[in-house]
Formats: sequence, structure tokens, C-alpha cells
Amino acid sequence: MSDSKNTLTNAVHDLLRRAIIEQALKPGMRLPEDTVGEQFGVSRTIVRHALVRLENEGLVVTRRNRGAFVAEPTREEAQHVFEVRRCLENEVIRILCDRMPGSGYDRLEAHVHSEQSVRGKDGPVSIRLAGEFHVLLAELTGNDVLARYVCEVVLRCSLIMSLYARNHSSDCAVDEHSQIIDAIRNGDEDRAIDIMGHHLGAVAGRAELAPKPESIQSILSHYGKELAQ
Repeated sequence: MSDSKNTLTNAVHDLLRRAIIEQALKPGMRLPEDTVGEQFGVSRTIVRHALVRLENEGLVVTRRNRGAFVAEPTREEAQHVFEVRRCLENEVIRILCDRMPGSGYDRLEAHVHSEQSVRGKDGPVSIRLAGEFHVLLAELTGNDVLARYVCEVVLRCSLIMSLYARNHSSDCAVDEHSQIIDAIRNGDEDRAIDIMGHHLGAVAGRAELAPKPESIQSILSHYGKELAQ
């Protein structure tokens, strides 16, 4: 692929990914190549390459003879993603407590400031920024493989939240981000991991991943049928 086509593919990929993460494109929504191409002023080939990248990230699925759709993770898949995310982010904290780049704290605090500036104002942007905080933490480890995996699970979690979450509150997220920074700065690995665990647990809790119990009406209706016989 030429440099110009690669640049266009990157741009279309980034815009589509942002639209998914900011919940403008909803899970299950169809992504016709011609429509996407018309809106962005690019060829279907460029769009196809961008969609393949999104599929590799778990954000898009391709259905035979039907095209590409925004992914709809099952609750079981969502639980697995959160389990992996917790393990990866704990490793990020362990590394950062041992070694943090010179400009690391400045970059983290600048990001938290950006989160605070949109608190209560723009839900989609605050959701994206909240995820980007975790990606930044991973990038600061200097481990490109770890950062890539964290980025993927964070993206998938954002998609999961758009599908299953009851609500989104940026207040607790921003406060806990600041607490995580302080704990890492103090070299308190256990506290940082504890805050992160509580933080991710609250996110998963909002996603309502556990199967909902049947109502008493639905349970007793099965028995009621026997009475009617």
C-alpha cells in the first residue's frame, strides 16, 4: 500500500474507532463500505482496510454476504475481557512503580486535567479520555507489546460499556485516576493495585455483566401452566 493510501486508511480507522468508542456508532450497527467511503471521501478499498484493522481490534465483525457491523460482545466475552484487563493493568502498575519515565507524571497529570475539564459536560468525550488514561499508563512502561494489549482491551471495554452499561459517571473515574498516580509516585504498588481493582470493578459493575435473575412472575408462570392444565 502506498504512503498516501496508508495515511488515509489510518485516518478512516481512527475516525471510525473514535465514533465507536464515543458510542456514536452503536453495537450491531451496519457499516456499509460505500456509505463510509462517501462520508469520508475515500475509496471502498481504503474503507475495507480500515474495517479489517477494526475487526482485528475486536470492534467490528464481518458477516458473510452481509458486510461489516459494530461488534456486539456477549456477556461471557465481556467478563473475559475485564478479567484480562485487570491482569494487564496490574502488571502496568508493577512496572511503573519500579520505573517511570522522566516526563511520565507530567503527562499523566495533564491528561487528568483534560478529564476534569470535560467532567459533567460531554459524556462521550469523558468516556474516551477515561480509556486513554489507561492506555497512557501502559505506554509509559516502555513495553510496546504490553501497551498494545492494554489498548485493545480498553477499546473492547469501551464497546462493552456502550452495550451493557447503565450509566457513566466521570467523577469517580477522574478522582481514582489521580489516586492511582499518587500511589505510583509514592512507590506504593499494593495501594495502586487496590485502587485500580476497585476502579475496574466499578466499571464492570456498571456494565451489568451478570445474568439478570428471573422475576417472580416469570418463575411462577412455569408452575402456573401446570395449574391451568
